[in-house]
Amino acid sequence: KGKNRDDNKVLFSKEQWERFNSEVPKMKLITVSTVVEKLKINAGLCRRALNEMADNGEIRAVCVTRAQRIYTRNIGEDADEE
Repeated sequence: KGKNRDDNKVLFSKEQWERFNSEVPKMKLITVSTVVEKLKINAGLCRRALNEMADNGEIRAVCVTRAQRIYTRNIGEDADEE
């Protein structure tokens, strides 16, 4: 019994970075696992990129715990509240 291991990328290529910046802010539910599956990147790289995107205000954190990080897209009403 062999476990199927995917060789996910450890660094963003230019195309992946552009795809990350265009697709992720439009997703309703953003988790590390969904982005890893969609873009075939490493989970550590994904966590860092999502943190940076949340700091820039492009996405909003819903629940950030030790085990799971859940983000959602920013919509107009949320930006007006701040």
